[in-house]
Amino acid sequence: MSLEKSKAKFIWLNGKFIPWDDAKIHLCSHVVHYGTGVFEGLRCYKTKKGSAIFRLTEHTDRLFNSAKIYRMDIAYTKDQVNQAVIDTIKKNEQEECYIRPIVYRGYYELGVNPFNCPVDVSIITWLWGKYLGSEATEQGVDVMVSSWNRMAPNTFPAMSKTCANYMNSQLIKMEALKYGFVEGIALDVNGFVSEGSGENIFLIKNSKIHTPPLHATILPGITRDTVIRIALDLGYEVVETMMLREFLYLADEVFFTGSAAEITPIRSIDKIQVGAGKPGPVTKELQKRFFAIIEGDIEDKYHWLTYLK
Repeated sequence: MSLEKSKAKFIWLNGKFIPWDDAKIHLCSHVVHYGTGVFEGLRCYKTKKGSAIFRLTEHTDRLFNSAKIYRMDIAYTKDQVNQAVIDTIKKNEQEECYIRPIVYRGYYELGVNPFNCPVDVSIITWLWGKYLGSEATEQGVDVMVSSWNRMAPNTFPAMSKTCANYMNSQLIKMEALKYGFVEGIALDVNGFVSEGSGENIFLIKNSKIHTPPLHATILPGITRDTVIRIALDLGYEVVETMMLREFLYLADEVFFTGSAAEITPIRSIDKIQVGAGKPGPVTKELQKRFFAIIEGDIEDKYHWLTYLK
């Protein structure tokens, strides 16, 4: 669905609600020229107990952490941003939506030095279905290992969810699409498995769950953390370890995680079938527990859901 068809009525910008179509910035805004923005992506779900935002506080914490790395001082507290997210969804009368808070350097002067440019804060909500396709979570997706690597340590901070980092992600994504795949898997600068263009990755071998560590130049994913906790609760062993490319081909199951992708199985990599070529039992068990929490079918013992009412 295009953004034009799924857009909301209002966007929150610097403490005020403005009509969606009036949400414009100046062409000389620093973010346009230098990518000086940090953002988040999270979802509000329609549950049996009412609309609820999944892991709102953790996403806001990461937003502030990203801004801190880039020396961007946010003029609002975390509580104020959390409340603004809730208020925006209510203002738009949405029962479920995707949420995009973004903090960026605005309009004042051009030049690499960002310090004199204002730090603007906005919250956008819209309807967004399955990120990798309507049948992706049930049937799995076909992906490739990208020729593009993730950034090296001490170049671009991978722990910051930064607009500029997604130029790398676009190269990975576009290459995959042009070759007929849904998504790409990037390796790090040393050739170890890193992550997808916008997702973390997990592998299962002999019922043991493996995922790259933070020093594989990955974003510290909120859904990644969710899956690790769920897996441990279910009694699985989870190993954060550097992984060779060929381990992808030998895995019993592989899946992506992310706020947009949720838990999406991978059925083939580089046209090599993963396991049985369909979502495996461990992936399906993790999916079942994940969606049961989100939909309010089982106890939310970690208090991951923030209800609008």
